[in-house]
Amino acid sequence: MISLQHISLVRGDRHILDNVSMEMRPGENWVILGRNGSGKTTLLEMMMGYMFPSSGRVEVLGHVYGQCDVRDVRKSIGYISQSLLEKLSLSDPVWEVVATGAYAFLRFYQDIPEEARSRAYTLLNEMNVGHLAEQPLGTLSQGERKKVMLARSLMADPRILIMDEPCAGLDLYEREKMLLEIDSLKQRKIAVVYVTHHIEEIVPLFTHVALIKDGRLTASGRKEEVLKPELIKQTYDIDAQLEWNGGRPWIKVISGG
Repeated sequence: MISLQHISLVRGDRHILDNVSMEMRPGENWVILGRNGSGKTTLLEMMMGYMFPSSGRVEVLGHVYGQCDVRDVRKSIGYISQSLLEKLSLSDPVWEVVATGAYAFLRFYQDIPEEARSRAYTLLNEMNVGHLAEQPLGTLSQGERKKVMLARSLMADPRILIMDEPCAGLDLYEREKMLLEIDSLKQRKIAVVYVTHHIEEIVPLFTHVALIKDGRLTASGRKEEVLKPELIKQTYDIDAQLEWNGGRPWIKVISGG
């Protein structure tokens, strides 16, 4: 699905990414964890083709970036980020915002096909926010807006869904509701790549984890093998214990560590 081979990104004398290699295969759903500024979002932008490495090879869905039209590849990738949400019109009705995802528009300036409207309503109902379809986007809570973004990302039936901190800014209640919707993606034939700061957001959907620190991979592989106290310490410089409950890891920082 996604192959990153010896990816490096240099800006001036700073190595933003340093020799990163990852293989994300069909049937795997990945979480990328790391501290602020570690290079997590940069990796996502490489996968989307919004940024290109100084050296290395990026291959997505069998297409090697630099040897293909990245715009065509993006048609098979759904994307959720706060920066994208901020570009959408808060005055547009929710269903219309969702429908734009079928065409990678930010908003419509022409008649909207009935099939796009119908699918938008269907996805909103699946996210349990169908009652908000006619409301302006700006009237929704943060949690509701995130669900709208998830519905929008699914409009074009993507093969890959890339999510950059989709639960950021949500309270505990809204976060757990959003995580339920994310975990339900296992019912769809879609590969998910998810960036977060919070280990407890790793719901059962996710099979693999990559830990990154200062632009370098600390470890990557199956989540049960990577989420170990010694690797957490290497990545975050803290001593911690992890407990697993219902397929989710929960972290406890050891005081004085």
